[in-house]
Amino acid sequence: MDKLGMTLSYDAVVIVSFGGPEGPSDVEPFLANVTAGRDIPAERLAAVAQQYLHFGGVSPINAQCRRLRAALADSLEAAGHGLPVYWGNRNWSPYLADTVAEMAAAGHHRALAVVTSAYSSYSGCRQYLDDIESARATVGEGAPAIDKLRAYYDHPGFVTPFVDAVAAARERLPREARADAHLVFTAHSIPEAMAAGCDYQRQLNETARLVAAGAGFDAWTMAWQSRSGSPSVPWLEPDVNDCLADLSLRGVEAAVLAPIGFVTDHMEVMWDLDVVAARTADGLGMRLARAVTPGTEPDRRFVAMWQELIAERLVPGTARRALGRLGLRPDACPPGCCPLR
Repeated sequence: MDKLGMTLSYDAVVIVSFGGPEGPSDVEPFLANVTAGRDIPAERLAAVAQQYLHFGGVSPINAQCRRLRAALADSLEAAGHGLPVYWGNRNWSPYLADTVAEMAAAGHHRALAVVTSAYSSYSGCRQYLDDIESARATVGEGAPAIDKLRAYYDHPGFVTPFVDAVAAARERLPREARADAHLVFTAHSIPEAMAAGCDYQRQLNETARLVAAGAGFDAWTMAWQSRSGSPSVPWLEPDVNDCLADLSLRGVEAAVLAPIGFVTDHMEVMWDLDVVAARTADGLGMRLARAVTPGTEPDRRFVAMWQELIAERLVPGTARRALGRLGLRPDACPPGCCPLR
């Protein structure tokens, strides 16, 4: 519904994501897009480029989005909401502005946007809202109105697949290491000042609590990964590698990593956890297993959640589900939420 309580009519859905290179020649221009206006040192860009080149210059996120798009379209059709599903990225083809232009050309007037981020933060929410408005401005007068779906960090369709993934990861540890394994949750670190202006940490801690309880872990730690800012600026800590080292000093011999801050196993998950954190654990003599994220294959419950969030906006009175203690997020973010600081 809109601010006046009137039911709105939607005629399309668009998945909005980060984007990633799909070949070695894409890596440098992609990173230029990501870091535009941020004055990132050339040596830092070169180091990040090597991370992509380690995997052949291909980020898995675009292939994951293609699977999500197809699965969501099928789920909507099965539920009787046969809306066309589009897909546009912030930093690589298909660019969101091109997708919005395609939607306008097809005659769409109002769409719902689902983003590949479950939490409220600048990068995971506010920046996507800005991306949408920028794309609409680029297209001009004929651009459809686009409303973003609510945050889904505490929805059963996000939490329950993570519960099962954490339990499955523990089963991949040697039998003798499972009982005493420590659960380490990870999410993208952000500057402390930015974290103070949003609910990012509180939401992550709530998801972590729900997943740990569901998977039967009494001991767990929230750690952070993928820091990219100046060393002089305080960011959320501890870094996941420092966390593993500290656990090792405390006698922990096995850990399960659960990247609950991410929807899919994209490049940051693969590099920071499967390569760097795995090396750290190996050097410590620590057994390590990582839980898969629910949007990767994708998990059918995750797709059903997206379909359910869309149905909330299409059908008045649709039940709205959320777990935990924080309550339902509103449909529309309040003005000024999740600022860049």
